[in-house]
Amino acid sequence: MSNSNNSADLDQSLLSFERLDRASPDLWPEQIPGVSDFVGSGNTPGSTPPKWQAEIEKNDVDMLQELSSLTASQLMEKVRGLQTLAYQLGWEEAREMTRGKFLNILEKPPRRL
Repeated sequence: MSNSNNSADLDQSLLSFERLDRASPDLWPEQIPGVSDFVGSGNTPGSTPPKWQAEIEKNDVDMLQELSSLTASQLMEKVRGLQTLAYQLGWEEAREMTRGKFLNILEKPPRRL
């Protein structure tokens, strides 16, 4: 019995009734070091853009802006159109490969020894 009393006393001694308010400015009284340096580094005018951003062409940016302005249903319609186009291109390619096979333009040249 004394063992269970000691355990209960230990549990009672570990309880804390302190409430932490997340809105309190005392949780982060000072700004985290290095955050302002990181945020400010990419926004300075005249600085060179990162490599991935330098490789993006204007057409790509325009397409990204167009796609980001679409609603979910419009985006799904765009995806369906791309799937249809990919299917049609695959069908045409298969037809042309068959045509090339019948015309013997895809025949391997004979090996020279």
